[in-house]
Amino acid sequence: MSTTVVRFALLAAVAAGAQLFADEGAKADYNPEISKLVWSDEFDGKGLLDSSKWDYEEGYIRNKEAQFYTRADARNARVENGVLVIEALKDADGKITSASVNTLGKFDFLYGRVEVRARVPKGRGTWPAIWMMGTDIRSVSWPKCGEIDILEQVGFNPESFQANVHTYGSIVLDKNSKNPIKKGWKRLFENYTDFHTYALEWYPDKLKFFYDGEFIGEYKKLDDRPEYWHFNKPMYLLINLAIGGSWGGQKGIDENIFPARYEIDWVRYYK
Repeated sequence: MSTTVVRFALLAAVAAGAQLFADEGAKADYNPEISKLVWSDEFDGKGLLDSSKWDYEEGYIRNKEAQFYTRADARNARVENGVLVIEALKDADGKITSASVNTLGKFDFLYGRVEVRARVPKGRGTWPAIWMMGTDIRSVSWPKCGEIDILEQVGFNPESFQANVHTYGSIVLDKNSKNPIKKGWKRLFENYTDFHTYALEWYPDKLKFFYDGEFIGEYKKLDDRPEYWHFNKPMYLLINLAIGGSWGGQKGIDENIFPARYEIDWVRYYK
């Protein structure tokens, strides 16, 4: 969800002439061979998240966002009525709090399919995301760790969402290319107020993205551009609700959005 690169841009291979995303009308089912459920959280029960599966970010982390991420605070992240609720709040002193949960140090992913069923919040200033980063982030830093954004959505554009891939090669191209090709893609919601399933199928040479089971595009490895591919190593999952920031706050923050409620029905990982 980092925003150093231009939003709505997947630059890693475009300059080399590769096709990053297929036509929007293309359709394909999930790969039936990816069928073994390896890890999941159905968010049954009540209270704080399962600490054997999830950890938290804490503080003001990135992108000049307005919220402070809290650790293990049920006001901002809790399980209730069969869903994970991530809730952004604003207190009487004007401080905004929210939550960013992740599997770093708990469980990592390598290939297979990740599915998350979620309902995004409403309101200008919200910025929910479902994304992945390399578990080596602390040693190689971003973006060499690689980043896959399965879902990003901003409240000022509520009827669409997008997928992103960030790699070291794309950052170099964005900074140094004399004529970078800024090409983007987004998907319209049929009804953004409902739950939808966002999925990634991850292979050694490509990333395939899905929306409610429908294939919506892919990102491919290029043998002659190794700096554009950082996805042959374990990654961890993050789910967060940001408020404001370099993208989510471009149209300001509506003070009437609080409490902003982001709901996740389940997370499932198949090999």
